Amino acid sequence: MNPVITRHIVFFVYPGFVLLDLSGPLETFTLAESLVPSSYRFSVVSLGGGEVESSTCIKVSSTGVTELDAIDTFVVVGDFALAHRAATLEEITFICAASSRARRTASVCMGAFLLAASGILDGRRATTHWRYAPKLQAMYPGVRVDGDRIFLEEAGVWTSAGMTAGIDMTMALIEQDLGREISRAVARNLVMYYRRPGGQLQHSSLLDLEPESDRIQQALIFAREHLSEHLTVERLADVAHLSVRQFARAFLTATSMTPAKAIERLRVEAARPRVEDGRETLDMIAQTAGFDDSERMRQSFVRVLGQSPRAVRRLARNAGAAALRDTA
Repeated sequence: MNPVITRHIVFFVYPGFVLLDLSGPLETFTLAESLVPSSYRFSVVSLGGGEVESSTCIKVSSTGVTELDAIDTFVVVGDFALAHRAATLEEITFICAASSRARRTASVCMGAFLLAASGILDGRRATTHWRYAPKLQAMYPGVRVDGDRIFLEEAGVWTSAGMTAGIDMTMALIEQDLGREISRAVARNLVMYYRRPGGQLQHSSLLDLEPESDRIQQALIFAREHLSEHLTVERLADVAHLSVRQFARAFLTATSMTPAKAIERLRVEAARPRVEDGRETLDMIAQTAGFDDSERMRQSFVRVLGQSPRAVRRLARNAGAAALRDTA
């Protein structure tokens, strides 16, 4: 039997951090360690050491940055104030130094703002809480922000979406370290779905969209109710009682995307549950969701979800089989 490798997981906290961003991943790693003793050890670190107060006014103990030894995984937790404040020089210096020493670096929710400020996300795809993804992109244009993903990994740097998504990311890290069976056992102990795949959409932003413009809202409602039909910009502009040029400009202002991209996303969101269900052919779903054919649907799924309909169906089938085994 191969000896167990003890991986040092280091969490970086600071005044005002979100407690769930720390406790969720930490408890998840701890459960894995209880199943595979000595697989992990943990440190909570802050710039000054000592007690650090969270956003809920609960304090946690931390060690100082000078007390750290080897780091396997460096995790920066979040704080919603990061969308409104600049990272300090001390934070940037420490994050860069710790990340350079770690095998992999991760952030939970708004922690991506600190990784971005430190230059670690430059040129990489990254995610954060869907509500603050546009702000992250605006503040750090060198980052390729994808505000739809539950979590992302690129070249050893992991970022996760809002709050509980940190648990999903941690499950993926555990699976990478200890294998799928241990990750699945952790999920059972947490009484949770095995784990949401990283490509899953965080939030159906279009379905909940409420643009200030009544005309754009009217066009969106019409589009949702007629997805199986041919929805041209001209047709939507007519519904909104605007010229094509006025409609395209107003739609982009209200939704931050073109009408074509919005319709594509609506169709993917409508088709996905049926793809996962598995009772209809992909050709049938494509026709009724307005894609015309399965190849066009495949291209849209890859653009929006990062994976094909067949991959989405396979993941859903595997997850269902695993759930049946776990309850057997």
